[in-house]
Amino acid sequence: MTDHLAIALAQANPTVGDIPGNLAMIRRCRAEAAAAGADLVLFGELVVCGYPPEDLVLKPRLQEDCRRAVEALAADTADGGPAMIVGAPWSDQGRLYNAALLLDGGKIAAARYKHDLPNYGVFDEKRVFAPGPLPGPVVFRGVRLGLMVCEDMWFPDAAECLAETGAELLLVPNGSPFEDGKTDARVNLAVARVKETGLPLAYLNQVGGQDELIFDGGSFVLNADCAPAVQMPQFREALCLTQWRRETSGWRCETGGREAPLGRLAAIWQAMVLGLGDYVRKNRFPSVVLGLSGGIDSALTAAVAVDALGPARVSLVMLPYRYTAQESLDDAAACSALLGADYRILPIAPAVEAFGTMLAPAFAGRGPDTTEENIQSRVRGVALMALSNKFGHLLLTTGNKSENSVGYATLYGDMCGGYNVLKDVYKTTVFDLARWRNANHPPGVLGPAGRVIPENIITRPPSAELRENQKDQDSLPPYDQLDRILECLIEEEMGVEEIVARGEPREVVKRIEHLLHLAEFKRRQAAPGVKVTRRSFGRDRRYPITNAFRDRSE
Repeated sequence: MTDHLAIALAQANPTVGDIPGNLAMIRRCRAEAAAAGADLVLFGELVVCGYPPEDLVLKPRLQEDCRRAVEALAADTADGGPAMIVGAPWSDQGRLYNAALLLDGGKIAAARYKHDLPNYGVFDEKRVFAPGPLPGPVVFRGVRLGLMVCEDMWFPDAAECLAETGAELLLVPNGSPFEDGKTDARVNLAVARVKETGLPLAYLNQVGGQDELIFDGGSFVLNADCAPAVQMPQFREALCLTQWRRETSGWRCETGGREAPLGRLAAIWQAMVLGLGDYVRKNRFPSVVLGLSGGIDSALTAAVAVDALGPARVSLVMLPYRYTAQESLDDAAACSALLGADYRILPIAPAVEAFGTMLAPAFAGRGPDTTEENIQSRVRGVALMALSNKFGHLLLTTGNKSENSVGYATLYGDMCGGYNVLKDVYKTTVFDLARWRNANHPPGVLGPAGRVIPENIITRPPSAELRENQKDQDSLPPYDQLDRILECLIEEEMGVEEIVARGEPREVVKRIEHLLHLAEFKRRQAAPGVKVTRRSFGRDRRYPITNAFRDRSE
């Protein structure tokens, strides 16, 4: 039995499916922890295979490779260095578990299996894992450690069982994705478990982007009196050595580094930067390209791209037509100059007019309408995809959540692309983020300090510029009103009457609800993008395309 433990919290960034790469990363972290004097290194949920593996984890070969990796890591601990707690998919008597494994003394010393499997929002773990029994503590150097894997902390059962069976401190390996406002929710739940058990708790979250999910780190330690002892950084990898001492009242963590949590807009910005950067890096794209229209959505996307990748890996393209205002050309050029990225102008008139000539016989007797507007957008999409194919760029699409909600986007046109930074960002937040980034230079970004988006782009009325004097609010309510209604319909699943009772006009609410349902077929074909809100389109919100339901309340 010992009265002192040095536990390293390894806030790492694994890649799903890259078992050799993750194994090397784990070993690097352990070596760093050993040099710092750690007795034990705690890693995140399923760190060996990356989280979330989804149905990939059902492949027998992946399970076998993970087992061999864990056995190799266990053998490493025969060197007398730090023990490890790693997460891996683990088959036991024909059932597959989400496991936390204690590796010590050259062997797998203990295994505990995740009990509460989340099956809501972006999570679908009951599809691939069996629930483990309520856990008891594992013994390490005479200390009874209570292991709770991620969701097990969100409910009282596992913590209560661990306390009743003699656990002395709680360790919680996590793969908890970012969403706006979630930091406080995690801390509140940890405080609840500490109060219920009277035990200190170390919460270790992974960091990094995985498709649409962003893991923000932000690991922390609470002592048994709920006082925070350690707060690790958000949105970047880190290793923190925590020092624990046994006192008469139980184990206590000495106060260590405490980084203040980021404000709302700073956190969203860092989530977008990390999400795009990891998507590009982990999928091995050399660079990105996007259409820079002179509007705020493309300007904000360009700023995120430069912050994530640096200006040398970002190509910006203006694709003007006869409805493109000189003001838009000037603003796009000014924005590219501020960002320092490659910029070129490719007029689309030859292609648009060729389509007009080709389709004229078929369209005889019919006047211009949105068809001709969509041709412009689709020509731009073809041009940008051609640049993507020729140079290997990842094409970024730039639509925001407000417009995607109501279908204010052209399928195979401005929706073309492989990734959408603003997919889950409402238009009013787009404006807020633009102003915030102009006033702030976030740590770790690769873009320039100072203003990166011209003020005129922020203050101009938004327009798709597909016809003369077009403005977004010709077709949509003012964005502040639209976003209020959409947040009620999407985030809160409110009925029409509830929203009207908040003061919104019934006819506007009904129209927005109708457009929201109608646009589902477009969203099914949209590019993936960073999850920011509680209910992003896709795995968070799964609605049928064929859907005759409308709220008929009057």
